[in-house]
Amino acid sequence: MDDTDTDTDTDTGRWIDRGDTEIYDCPWVRLVTTDVELPDGTRIDHHVVRLPHPAAGTIMVRDGAVLMLWRHRFITDTWGWELPAGAVDPGESPEEAARREAAEEAGWRPRTVERICSFHPANGVLDQVFHIYVSHDAEYVGPPTDVNEAARIEWLPIDEVRRHLLDGGITDGLSFGGLGYAFTAGVL
Repeated sequence: MDDTDTDTDTDTGRWIDRGDTEIYDCPWVRLVTTDVELPDGTRIDHHVVRLPHPAAGTIMVRDGAVLMLWRHRFITDTWGWELPAGAVDPGESPEEAARREAAEEAGWRPRTVERICSFHPANGVLDQVFHIYVSHDAEYVGPPTDVNEAARIEWLPIDEVRRHLLDGGITDGLSFGGLGYAFTAGVL
């Protein structure tokens, strides 16, 4: 959806942000209640997670395969395949972050990247945006500098990646959304 899909003349249906009250704040996350005015004039307090940094990830493609990380996520106590990705540092562009994260987490650096999509993974409670890039010319730069990011790093055949999207082998939001878009748009 883009701005052309909104009712900009009357703003019918718009929820109006009347300000935040902070509950918790640190460099990584801010939890607030937002005073929201609903379309019918009702006011509510809505809990919102505000993340100061967007995230960026890269779909690296080589010889019919995609570079994936096999990771454990302690929050959900689950294992799954993920794209190399991470936070965009202050002063860094999403494109620069996507390249940096690929090298740090997987040991491969994309020479060129193309942004294929950006999306909000949970826009009912979270303000973060994910930026997804694709690269067809990554070069091996050495072992990952962050050894805690993945138990395994593998080039998975594209058909296997598609299967993992369908069978629950890929469940994290950035990878699921980015790869799902890439398959739907014909990028993969």
